[in-house]
Amino acid sequence: MNIGVLFVPQQEAWVVERMGKFHRILEPGLNFLIPLLDRIRYVQSLKEIVINVPEQSAVTLDNVTLQIDGVLYLRVMDPYKASYGVEDPEYAVTQLAQTTMRSELGKLSLDRVFRERESLNANIVDAINQASDCWGIRCLRYEIKDIHVPPRVKESMQMQVEAERRKRAMVLESEGTRESAINVAEGQKQAQILASEAQKAEQINKAAGEANAVLVKAKAKAEAIQLLAAALAQQHGSAAASLSVAEQYVSAFSKLAKDSNTILLPTNTGDVTNMVAQALGIYSTLTKPQPVKKEDEVPPARTDPQPPAVEVLKAEQASSS
Repeated sequence: MNIGVLFVPQQEAWVVERMGKFHRILEPGLNFLIPLLDRIRYVQSLKEIVINVPEQSAVTLDNVTLQIDGVLYLRVMDPYKASYGVEDPEYAVTQLAQTTMRSELGKLSLDRVFRERESLNANIVDAINQASDCWGIRCLRYEIKDIHVPPRVKESMQMQVEAERRKRAMVLESEGTRESAINVAEGQKQAQILASEAQKAEQINKAAGEANAVLVKAKAKAEAIQLLAAALAQQHGSAAASLSVAEQYVSAFSKLAKDSNTILLPTNTGDVTNMVAQALGIYSTLTKPQPVKKEDEVPPARTDPQPPAVEVLKAEQASSS
């Protein structure tokens, strides 16, 4: 009842009509009205309003029927539009939220409904705000509470989850087997590399040892040849050489026909003196110094033929015997 003085609470907007026509909106605090002419027609709350959206059925893009409900958060932004733009603002927004939710769910498959829940809520809020702008109401948030799927679909989803888990387990097991095989192959490769390096080092050491042995033998043989040459240069050296050659000839002759029954013998096999003389003649020829020839010199023609070295050696042997 209008008594002329009114106190409007905070976060409320009172719509005043004068003689049945909109007059003004009272602000919170003390307000004065004319009795009998002014009356309070609408009282709008400026607080945030929470509305439960009833459960409803919706069909997804892959033809799965879902039972879904939600919560809607509203606020009156313009008391004049909320009073004169729509008869029942809360009912209108609720119906708009339900229809928008069914429309948005029809654009998504079942798997995407669960993955893109946040984007679905944002799309519903945008659609509601575009339609409710002329009502003076703004939708702040929309949250989906529960999504109920049919029992058979739930069973298939559980089977799919189990299959995915088995798949991941098999993939992990195969990756472990692969890593194990790679490690074994790497180990074998390293072992072969080390074995080849060890064999290479062994061959190098063996070759170095053989080379050193050849050098030592060569040095020993060179020293023996030097000693032999020094001994031959002394007195009676040729006699000692003849004796050594004769001993070697007798030793070699005693080994004939031991390895094979086919042998070739010279005609004078039993003539040891002749064989020794030939050996000494070859030695004398090899050890005789050769004169250095100049380019301009022409070797003089030999007038007197020299007797062969073999005959000379035979003569010396005959004279000494």
